[in-house]
Amino acid sequence: MTQSQPRFRARRAGIAHALREAVLPARLLLVAKTMLAVGLAWLIAPHMPGVTDEYPYYAPLGALLSMYPTLMGSAKSSFQTLLGLAAGIGLATVVVLTVGPTWWTIPLVVGVGVLVSGTGWFGAGREYIPMAAMFVLIIGGQNADDYSLGYLTQTAVGIVIGLVVNVLIAPAPLTVAAEGRVAAFREQLARHLDDIGSAVSESWPPEHGQWADDAASLADTTGELWAALVEADESRRGNPRAKGHRARMQQSHEELAALDRIAHLIRDISDAIADTIWDRPAGIALDPALPEPLSAACHAVAEVIARGDASTPEDHRVRGEAARATRLLLETVDSRTVDVRRSMGPGVLTAMHLRRILILSGSPATDD
Repeated sequence: MTQSQPRFRARRAGIAHALREAVLPARLLLVAKTMLAVGLAWLIAPHMPGVTDEYPYYAPLGALLSMYPTLMGSAKSSFQTLLGLAAGIGLATVVVLTVGPTWWTIPLVVGVGVLVSGTGWFGAGREYIPMAAMFVLIIGGQNADDYSLGYLTQTAVGIVIGLVVNVLIAPAPLTVAAEGRVAAFREQLARHLDDIGSAVSESWPPEHGQWADDAASLADTTGELWAALVEADESRRGNPRAKGHRARMQQSHEELAALDRIAHLIRDISDAIADTIWDRPAGIALDPALPEPLSAACHAVAEVIARGDASTPEDHRVRGEAARATRLLLETVDSRTVDVRRSMGPGVLTAMHLRRILILSGSPATDD
């Protein structure tokens, strides 16, 4: 029962996170634009000239396929979709003009379509190569020419409508959301280091060990954040609402690069302390004189991380205190190393990493 509780909480947190992501303003805007584009496509499709008006249902499909959260994503996927459809229709046309659709040519052309889609040339449109070929041969039948023209034209009409809607109602760049996630990651790192400081000062073994379990998730979070920044960069391309966001994104990239290195250092500290606390094979005993200065240094540096690169007088005071706490830890490590004539295990590693974290956070490593 006790072991299942953390898993249950993790699942519940995952569900809550997914629901929050689904109702974000940017997502709701995409929903509204998709509904508008599909409705306009269905309204316009029956009025297309020639035989294409017999296949109006492909226009809403094209509109749906063109709706992506970013303008460049919409344009790129739309072009790739049309390219994939054209390739599939081309394969089907070869069959129609030669042996015709039979029990063996249909699966053969579908197989060729799947083979061609594996080249990577068609991107998001790769799945539509075998699909278009099969539709032309099975649904088009004797009217394959008219069907191919209607299929491709109406899909293109829907795609154009979707692109126009996406341009006229341009999505907001994802810069603000990316900045918020980077700031949240900074706070997460600060809490994690603060928890390590609390664990060291508790009676051993500590009553709570969630900080040790959470250490492995820091790398996953960093990967997700890099992907979020790439998506935010993509959202600026061709977006008229992205003016002035370039400098902010550059700052977010630089900040995340520093936080990524800090996360590696904190994970290393966390692993070393956890090895010592729970007597793991890699654990080295911590000298009784170190828990107090080590805990104080972790708390002080955690506060520096949480404040970021702010430069108020209070921030300077906090940075100075962190530098002094780290210096005291280093002096204690040096003193005890001389006294007992051996390295102090996790104390040495923690002191070195805390100095690096201060430097990465824009703070001096000492309080000179």
